[in-house]
Amino acid sequence: MIGKKIKKNKWGIAGCGQFAENAFIPSIQLIKKNDVISLFSNSKDRANELAKKFGIPNSFSDYDEFVKSDINCVYISSANSHHYEQVIKAAKAGKNILCEKPLAMNSTEAEEMVKVCKENGVKLAVSYVYRFHPLIKKANELLSNEYIGKLVSINLNFNIDIVPGNNFRFNKNLSGGGALRDVGTHMIDLLRFFGGEIESIDGVIDNVVYKSDVDDFAAAIVHFKKGGYGYFNVSYNNKKAFNRVEILGNKGALCVEKYIGNSLAKLTILHEGETRKAFRKRSNNLLNLVKSVQRSFLNDEPLHVTGYDGLINMKLMEELESKCLRKEN
Repeated sequence: MIGKKIKKNKWGIAGCGQFAENAFIPSIQLIKKNDVISLFSNSKDRANELAKKFGIPNSFSDYDEFVKSDINCVYISSANSHHYEQVIKAAKAGKNILCEKPLAMNSTEAEEMVKVCKENGVKLAVSYVYRFHPLIKKANELLSNEYIGKLVSINLNFNIDIVPGNNFRFNKNLSGGGALRDVGTHMIDLLRFFGGEIESIDGVIDNVVYKSDVDDFAAAIVHFKKGGYGYFNVSYNNKKAFNRVEILGNKGALCVEKYIGNSLAKLTILHEGETRKAFRKRSNNLLNLVKSVQRSFLNDEPLHVTGYDGLINMKLMEELESKCLRKEN
């Protein structure tokens, strides 16, 4: 597909979980020049159920048959352990790809996925949706323009409550890990979005409330190559949390609140010698991401978030996990 423009994105969706049903398919159906043509699930009944609900013409329980159907791009929404095989097969079939995060189970898989997509001339995007919130983008613009001066620190929070159960996230063989792998990857991505590449990372991974095979809490501190520091904490064990972005510069500060979900978010700007400013915006982050990916796929334009981002984020998570494991030993 290198250098080739296409008239319409004809999507195949691999993985028929609740997110695909309640978020991705409804978002796709709001955007022109996008059709969902095929569904894949290991359960043929589940694929048929969603196909009937949304009027999608094809449903499969055989992935090889799925990628041969009349699609030109694939959204991979399956359990993390399936991403590698499904991305590789889609790439070799010439399909552009949007993959859920984290990209893979480990960086070895992620490197191979990026390599095979490049070799086959297909685009590989990763679903890091929070880069696409307009107030996050505005905060990044102000930071990049040095409106608040030299970067001192970035503090991010993403705390939710997920009780251990049958969800694949609590099966380490399917997920690779808990809060860090699931929501921590978003925070690492946002730290890189704001502060640039990360030179070092250290922190803690633990089970503070829920005892299961995967972590329910992680926190980290990073040092950016360009200078300044970043912090994040994530958890599966908090029923109420502020979940905000705070960016400190030597001349001011930025704060984005309620940027997760479709709440009315708020950007507060503090600057030396100026009055306090605040802006509010409601955003469908997934819809914004899909529109961006759509433009890249249709017009053969560079992606705003790539498989390479997924690879770097994976390497940083592995580095943190390795350091925490050595501390335990």
